[in-house]
Amino acid sequence: MAKALYGHVGVASDRRLVDEVTRLRATVQALEFEITRLRADNDRLAAAAAEADELLRLAEPALT
Repeated sequence: MAKALYGHVGVASDRRLVDEVTRLRATVQALEFEITRLRADNDRLAAAAAEADELLRLAEPALT
């Protein structure tokens, strides 16, 4: 399968296989872009959560 994704589909190139490889490459590229976007979102959210957690740790005087 990995060879097919890189275009090594055999000696006789069947147009259907070439079309499928092209479609699969586009899908892989879209998924890689989505992974990059999700990682950036995750990093942003993790930083915001850490900041919120730090604010919650600020000690207030106990009312006794």
